[in-house]
Amino acid sequence: MPVHSAPVSATSPPLRVPLLAAVAIVVGNMVGAGVFMSLGFQAAELPSGFPIMLIWLVGGVLAFCGAVNYAELAAAFPRSGGEYQLLSRIYHPGVGFVSGWISMIAGFPAPVALLALMIGENVCLAAGGESLLVVRLIAAGVVVSITGVHLISVAFSGRFQWLATGLKVLLILTLTVCGFVLAERQPVSFLPQSGDGAMLWGNLNGFCASLIYVLFAYSGWNAACYVAGEVERPERNVPRALLIGTAAVTVLYLAVNAAMLHVTPMAELAASGPTVAFVAAAHIFGQAGGTIMYSLIALGLVSAISAMTWAGPRVSQQMGRDYPMLSFLARTNGSGVPWMAGLIQCALAVGIIFTMPPEQIINCTEFLLQLVLLLTVWGVVHLRIRQPELPRPCRAWGYPYTTGLFLIMIAFTLAWLLSRRPDDTRWGLAIVVIGVVFYFMAKPREGK
Repeated sequence: MPVHSAPVSATSPPLRVPLLAAVAIVVGNMVGAGVFMSLGFQAAELPSGFPIMLIWLVGGVLAFCGAVNYAELAAAFPRSGGEYQLLSRIYHPGVGFVSGWISMIAGFPAPVALLALMIGENVCLAAGGESLLVVRLIAAGVVVSITGVHLISVAFSGRFQWLATGLKVLLILTLTVCGFVLAERQPVSFLPQSGDGAMLWGNLNGFCASLIYVLFAYSGWNAACYVAGEVERPERNVPRALLIGTAAVTVLYLAVNAAMLHVTPMAELAASGPTVAFVAAAHIFGQAGGTIMYSLIALGLVSAISAMTWAGPRVSQQMGRDYPMLSFLARTNGSGVPWMAGLIQCALAVGIIFTMPPEQIINCTEFLLQLVLLLTVWGVVHLRIRQPELPRPCRAWGYPYTTGLFLIMIAFTLAWLLSRRPDDTRWGLAIVVIGVVFYFMAKPREGK
């Protein structure tokens, strides 16, 4: 397999993936560990059906508001690289560089590690035991294997992503339908009841903590932007993929959480923690059937790891094209796959697997991810003011209301994280500072 350096120009590979594959990468990237581990923590904080479903609906609305704004930016700048290339165009190359640094060091490796650890835990639970070393070894094996799959070719990545995502959606639909049809109904109401309002306003900290998990579960709706240069007619299909994928996942999340609430006593949900899907599946299919279903759900998480393994290296690849000091990241194989960037992301994810627990991974990366989203969506406002003549094949639906709602909620989330989790926030800010230092060390190619 011959290896060569990618050209400096941002030319796209000759083989491009269709809209369906772009939707698959959005859905695959979004539906991961969050939806299968969040409900237990929410039930502990807000033990009522309506507040929990409201949080998931709020998360879906925010994700859709973000997606419609990203759609405008992606259509105006249809190049792979996600926020790295968007923020470089909107503000300054330094802002884009730091964003790309965040994606390369934490934004993709950390969620990949989290999902792989969850697969390892699920496999061990299904086998009747749990050893931390075995969980980590399984997780590392999953990451290495999926990385190998995505080193083959762009076309093969598209087919694999479509298949893995289709399997995962089928499993979620099966769990949802069987939950409403086969299992005994629990006394839970999805409509407002007496005391729900007091529960929400009286436990604002619990609502915010639950919303953080939900936002983590919805993260990834911007995935198609990272591979825009590999999508057919990106100025048209990338916005469609963002909107279709986000809307579909919102419906899936509401349905599967309603099914788990429908079949599982609230006290069991509150005590289940991250194993909530296993507890709910056991109520639907029995202990043996629940173990089998939970194992299948674990396999379904392969789709999310696959999506991030596909998307993440494209950010590093673009940075390598733009900065000679990082040119090794732009090295591609004969099929146009950025193999060096893929291997580095794999190594970082494996390192996180063996050094950090799952909860810490979420806490340490969420502030960074939300900060980048805030800067990017504000870019819509910035460009409308500074560059009103910029060609916009797709304009943000509902602007400025959808834009304003997204910015207000993300700013509120960042303020809450700063006040409640200062240690984790400082860890994230340290990554930003290191990125700034590296930017001043690197020198962009002429014309960049």
